[in-house]
Amino acid sequence: MLIAAVLLLQATVATPPPGEEPIAPYMQADANAGAKPFANDQLWQAFHGSAGVSRIVNDLVARNQKDPRISDIFRNQDMVRLRRTLKEQFCYILGGGCTYTGRDMKTAHKDMGIQQADMVALVENLQAAMRAEHVVFAAQNRFLAKLAPMHRDVVER
Repeated sequence: MLIAAVLLLQATVATPPPGEEPIAPYMQADANAGAKPFANDQLWQAFHGSAGVSRIVNDLVARNQKDPRISDIFRNQDMVRLRRTLKEQFCYILGGGCTYTGRDMKTAHKDMGIQQADMVALVENLQAAMRAEHVVFAAQNRFLAKLAPMHRDVVER
């Protein structure tokens, strides 16, 4: 029984994709995304599908790396993995039909010392990235409302 559980865990977390650093094994599940997806793909379309979400995530990550308020948090992080899992998370939540393969929010942000002010900066950067992609304000707000409860698992102090 124990051997079967170990084999299942190993099968759940494969070798990291090219360019990503290895991490400790974990169980992959869409529930790790931190929010349930919207019931239809209306918001996925408002975000301009896969290409739009990809541009938003790339813009968001670049803004965060340049933002003196939070750039230290992103230093020495696996940015390849971050971009991939954010794209999966956004796609999953927006109803784009993706599977989320990242860790749960509490585990992914453990011991990072994230404060409420850091979350405010990140949200401001996300809003700027969504504006740059011309996502309508109402769609931005609906998405942010889905993401907002995650702060309980991310903010440590």
